Formats: sequence, C-alpha cells, structure tokens
Amino acid sequence: MPTLTRCFTLLAPLSLSIAAHAAAPAPSPSPKLVVVMVVDGLPNEQVLRYRSQFGAGGFRRLMEQGAYFQNAHQAHGVTVTAVGHAAVLTGAYPYMHGIVGNNWVNPATKESMYCTEDRTHTYLGVKTQPSDGTSPRNLRVNTVGDELRYSNGNQSKVVTVSGKDRGAILLAGKAGTAYMYADDTGQFMTSSYYMASYPQWVTRFNDAKPADQFYGKNWTPLLPPAAYEHDADDDLVAPRAGGEERNRFPFAMASESGQLDAKYYNRLRSSPFLDKLTLDFARAAIAGENLGKNPAGVPDVLGISLSSHDYINHAYGPESRASHDHLQQLDRLLAGFFTDLDKTVGLENTLVVLTADHGFPNTPEFYQSRKFDAGRVDGKKLVADLDAHLAATFKLTKPVTAYLLPNIHLDYEQIAQAGLKREDVEQAAVRWLAKQPGIADAYGRTQLENGTVPRTRIGTLMQRAWNRDNSGDVLLVMKPYWIIGGGKHGTTHGAPYAYDTNVPLFMMGKQWIKPGASGVYTEVQDIAPTLSYLLKVRPPAGAEGRVLAEFLQK
Repeated sequence: MPTLTRCFTLLAPLSLSIAAHAAAPAPSPSPKLVVVMVVDGLPNEQVLRYRSQFGAGGFRRLMEQGAYFQNAHQAHGVTVTAVGHAAVLTGAYPYMHGIVGNNWVNPATKESMYCTEDRTHTYLGVKTQPSDGTSPRNLRVNTVGDELRYSNGNQSKVVTVSGKDRGAILLAGKAGTAYMYADDTGQFMTSSYYMASYPQWVTRFNDAKPADQFYGKNWTPLLPPAAYEHDADDDLVAPRAGGEERNRFPFAMASESGQLDAKYYNRLRSSPFLDKLTLDFARAAIAGENLGKNPAGVPDVLGISLSSHDYINHAYGPESRASHDHLQQLDRLLAGFFTDLDKTVGLENTLVVLTADHGFPNTPEFYQSRKFDAGRVDGKKLVADLDAHLAATFKLTKPVTAYLLPNIHLDYEQIAQAGLKREDVEQAAVRWLAKQPGIADAYGRTQLENGTVPRTRIGTLMQRAWNRDNSGDVLLVMKPYWIIGGGKHGTTHGAPYAYDTNVPLFMMGKQWIKPGASGVYTEVQDIAPTLSYLLKVRPPAGAEGRVLAEFLQK
C-alpha cells in the first residue's frame, strides 16, 4: 500500500512540511516536564462556543499563554478513543500504528479483539477479564516517551493516568507506566506488564479511598441558569422513560443499594468527579515519582487522559446543558491543576500540550430539529440485509463472516471456492451499501490495498484508517449527521467529518512556544515530531507529522 504522507492537496502540501522542517529554529534547553493532556471526546467547537465563560486559569490560560491551533484535526477516518490516543504521541496514522478501533475483529479467529487486550498480563489487585486492557501489545510503533527513555538509558520517567485503560496505555507506549481507573473499586490500578507491585505512593493514594468522598453528593450546574439558555432542551436530548429521574440535573452520586459499590464507582465516570480523581492522581504521581525534578537532569513525561466528557457527550450530546456545564467544571479543575503544577515543578520548567482524541456530532434528534437529514442506522439489521443480498446475488451461504462497524468481513475462502473474484463481491457490497439510508459510501479491500480510493479528503482519511491486518474487507462511511446505533437519544462519534476530526490543540511553555492563535491546518500527528524536536530525540518510527516550527521560540 502506498505511503500515506500529507502530500494530498486537500490536506496540506508536502512542500509546507519540508519548509517547516528546514526553517525550524534551534530550541531552548529541554523542558524538565512535558505534560500531555487529552480530553476524551472534546470537539474544538465547544471550546470556541463556551470560551467567554471560562475562568482565568484553565482553558483561558492555555489560550492566552500558549499556542492555540484552532484548525487541528485527528487526521484519520475512524475517530474513536483508542485510535485518537494512539495518534497523540506516535505521530502515526492507523494504517501504521495498527489501532483501528476500540475493538476490531481478529481476522484469524473472527472474534472481537480489544485494542489494549493482552491475556498474558493481569491487573494488580483487581479482577481481570480476558478482554480487559492490560498492555500496549497491539500498538505497532513507539512513542515520544519510548524514544526519550531510549535516548538516556531509561532515566526519564513516563507516567500516564486515565479514566480508561486505553487512554493511559496508548499514551504510555511500550516503556512508560500506565495507571487507569477501576470502576468497580474506585481506585487506580496498573497491570503486570508494568510492575509486580505498587509503589508506596500509589498504595497511599488508594488506601485513602478518594473516590468515596463524593458519595451522596450532587453534580449541580456551576453557572447561573441564564448561562445555559442556548443549550438544547433536556426533553429533546435526554427524554425520560420508565420513571428515569437520573438523567437531569442534579445528578446524584449514589447507588440503589445505599452503599459504596461498583454501580456508584461506575456512576462517577459520567461526572466531573472522575476528572478530579484523575488530576489528583496526577498530582500524586508528580510528588511520588518526583516528576520534573529528575536527579539525572533529564526530562520526564506525564500523560493525563480525562475521560468524563466522552461519557457525558455520548449520553446527552455536546449541545446539552450537561455537556456545557461539564466543560466549565473541567475548566476550573484544569485551573487548579495548573496552579499546583506551577508551585511544584514550575510552569517555566513545564511544556503543556492539551488536545482531544476525537470530536462529537450532535444527537440526530437535535439535527432533525434543525431540519438536517439525520438519523440512526441499526447496524445489526444493515449487516444482516447485506449478507442476505450477497448470498442471493452470488448463491453463497452467509458470505459476511463478522463485523464491527464500520468494518465488515467477508468469507474469502467460500468466495474462492465458488469460483468468484473477491473484488466482484466487495464491489457488490459497496454498491448495495451506498444505496441504504444513512450510508454515504464504502470501500473494498482490493481498493484499499491498491490505494485506489478516491483522493478526496474523506477518501484519504478512510485510507489512513484502514490497516491491512486488522481492518475489514469492506469499510463503511456514514452520511453526515447519521450514526450507527439504536435507541432514541444520545450520540456517538467515529466519522471522517469535521465535527469528529476537529479537536483543540494547545501548546504552552514560554521558553519553547510562542503564544497566539492559528488557523493553519494542523494534525494531532504533529504533536510527536514537535515534542521530539524540543526534547532533542528522534521522532517515533511511524511519525508522519511535521514540526510546528512557526510557533517555536527562537
């Protein structure tokens, strides 16, 4: 398959990338600590829409003291959590790094494979299920942190934390240490891939049971009611059914049992309280690992993935009052974290990067209320109907062997035994799918392997999203504003459209970064080459981004 660099004219000219590398100024001394933050499921549109309500020290600090790339994109077509997190510190596209979804179908077994699944490792002190995320085994390339540790004999420390295992593991790379929230205990855990037992500072943090402090508390709006007057009506985005009372403010942090249990700890995920716990753990990591004050005099890396915004946007959509308020709550939490970081390490010694793994569309119902062509597609029925169509057309028996949309797998062995060409069956599937409600297009394996997908923006992003080994034989593209999934409320992401690709990208560190806003097309894949340049290490093996030289201090 041809190399997919940023030479496509609709994205960015190769000459720009070459010029940027050539013009890069000599950097200042390396930062003592690099903090890489990923807000799960944050579209840049929300940052712009609610910016006037931010406080002084969170997003506003990043806007005023850092570089703000407003036209930054997750530059691949399947925009989900694992794929986006894999991009941040590898600088690679899915066709190279191998993470093609949160889950994908193992072509050999036709069973679901979780992105950070590794059955040779288990969680420490927590029950482990076979498909739990325990290591970066499936990540096929290295990260900035891996290169940094390699360059100085593993003296640099790379520590990551997230509400989701994939958020921490894919930032940590092969050589870092990942911690993730255990939603059945409210503690932070790691796996045997990283260590045999916990450091004392982790044990102290967990023994204090910090998640328990929120039991019986409510999440209530931070701002006066007038601040939310332009948000979507709760009856549209969060209709009540069956006496459900928990989907409106105030959101109660409790459980039906009246006890601290797994349901309560799980409920914290869809609230600002999980973000607070994650940032508190990051504070403990800075102190416990002495991050930013490495006795060897080398830089350290702290990765923080904040998961709650994704859960809230899934449930209510980014147009909702819940999502709006959560972003304001997160803004204040970031302000407190930056203040503490300044006291402990010093912001003058720290380079901060903040981005997102993907954006979010509004709910189909919201789009429909604005007269857009929008809706929901029942994926199970869609694939069943496709299977029946191909079976009747080619006289086959269940030619669709498995699927995890947008990927569909075909029975090539049966196709060959019937004397058929696989491309003919693929293209029959593509033609049929393109006629179905909510479907914009589809691509077959033969097209993708030969690199003959149309060189449009959408075609390029979908080509980048497809991996020869892990992806399906047919790759589906939804129409704008349509999603795969049943139900009558909530939304999901994963499309190649701007609402899912355009994410915030901030870089702050006055010794290294010029403050200011930019509308220049930028990719999340540019983070890794830029950090590698500033840290004076080679870029990760799969990196295809560019150094953002125009925003570097001379």
